[in-house]
Amino acid sequence: MKEINYQFLKNTIKPRPYNAHKGSMGSLLSICGSYGMAGAEILSAKSALRTGVGLLRLLILKSVYPIVAQVVPEAVFLPVDNSDKPSFGMKNIDTINENVEKSKALLIGCGLSHNKDTESLVQYLVKNCKIPMVLDADGLNCIANHIHLLKEKSCDIIITPHPGEMSRLTGLTVKEISANPQKVAEDFSREYGVVTVLKGADTVISNGEETYISYAGNPGMATGGSGDVLAGIISSLLAQGYSPINSACCGVFIHGSAGDETKKILGEASMLPSDIVENIYKVFKNIE
Repeated sequence: MKEINYQFLKNTIKPRPYNAHKGSMGSLLSICGSYGMAGAEILSAKSALRTGVGLLRLLILKSVYPIVAQVVPEAVFLPVDNSDKPSFGMKNIDTINENVEKSKALLIGCGLSHNKDTESLVQYLVKNCKIPMVLDADGLNCIANHIHLLKEKSCDIIITPHPGEMSRLTGLTVKEISANPQKVAEDFSREYGVVTVLKGADTVISNGEETYISYAGNPGMATGGSGDVLAGIISSLLAQGYSPINSACCGVFIHGSAGDETKKILGEASMLPSDIVENIYKVFKNIE
């Protein structure tokens, strides 16, 4: 198992070309949030932008559009009607398919909510989406009872479970997962052909052949919303053209290191996920 450090990051992250423009720096489609969970969409969106993606498209419910648009003005918004539902579903598939074709990567799951509508949507996308995907949070919950669908996928997929979500995916107990996260991540990745980011105090990343660990981060990051920040960072790198395993490894290290930079200023008890987003830039400055 290899450790991810600043040298790994410096060797992997390419300088932005002199002639870079938004079209050449990747485009990300994000399907996140629901009524009552707009914060997850905001955190993942802001972290994706801070990580350098050229264009971010946010599928967003009209009910939460006024909230999100005020705080993420850099995004392109795709508002969809949800007058009869509090979340996305297959009724939005035409808009989604149209924008998948314009994007280089997809993020789905942060604050999505878990119900029959979101289950149908996630399962459809796992089977039919042709661009690489980060599957997080409720995105994972939506396939937990249909895990075989990962073997029918049409694209590269990165999953980002914490031990509780991994328990639902595998049937193992949280205790069993925490006792040997390396083996759990490797076995799952090997069986289902995905990159697994098994989150924890020391996060393990595996594609079934290569396995990495990141020691970056601190207990101050143990708060709701931190995972949304991580998902945004990883998906931003994926949209910029980095491989799934490098997107996952670099994303985990950037996230943890931004948390460590935040700790220097605020300490552990008072840091918020939004503070981590605001310190992502320091990690990139450290490799210039």
